[in-house]
Amino acid sequence: MLDDSLRADCANCFGLCCVALPFARSADFAIEKEAGRPCPNLREDFGCGIHAGLRQKGFTGCTVYDCFGAGQKVAQVTYGGVDWRRESAGQMFAVFPVMRQLHELLWYLAESLGHPAAEPVHEELRKAFDHVDGLTRQQPERLLELDVAQVRGEVNALLTRVSELVRAGSGRKQKNRRGADLMGAKLRGADLRGANLRGAYLIGADLRGADLRQADLIGADLRGADVRGARLAGSLFLTQFQVNAAAGDAATTLSSALIRPDHWS
Repeated sequence: MLDDSLRADCANCFGLCCVALPFARSADFAIEKEAGRPCPNLREDFGCGIHAGLRQKGFTGCTVYDCFGAGQKVAQVTYGGVDWRRESAGQMFAVFPVMRQLHELLWYLAESLGHPAAEPVHEELRKAFDHVDGLTRQQPERLLELDVAQVRGEVNALLTRVSELVRAGSGRKQKNRRGADLMGAKLRGADLRGANLRGAYLIGADLRGADLRQADLIGADLRGADVRGARLAGSLFLTQFQVNAAAGDAATTLSSALIRPDHWS
């Protein structure tokens, strides 16, 4: 059920992530920028002046970020194609992160509907998808009044059920690693099928050749994780943001919904 509306389409956005969001000088960003101030690399046409060399110029964070299609939704639907230079910039910048959270939920719900094992809750998933999709089409004022935490809580209860149903099909009894500190962990070749890795810290972990089919990766931090040769196709709730943050290669398997990053070896 995943479609292009849940993938970033920068050509139909107004560079919202390059203006609305702040970033600090770090290994991910060469400069510091406050929220609401355009990045100096943003062109008049909302394109990036250094897009081809972002990593080489110290803007790795830009190549990792993904808005789940929220940018073009805010630009073309919420504000009908009127950009922040002609519209209420402050309001638009406040709406953008709300929309991103809703689109992230839509991504998870859409993925869930593609899992046959989750068939017992497909009807509830469709209703939840339609409800959240409807929320994304509200006026800016209504979006800013939305209790996003409540919406996330309601959807998460359903996603937890999906996770249980899909992971049960792995036939593996795994240690619960939800929220586990696995930074730098040596997990090369590990059989992690059906593992609960929700919110786990896998920063810099060695996951070369690991089998992560049916593993729940929602919210897992994969920054710098070595996933060369890992089996990620069939894992649960893996996003483009997580994939972009990891280090993989041609042998790493991915689902058809995800794009192999250009910086992977």
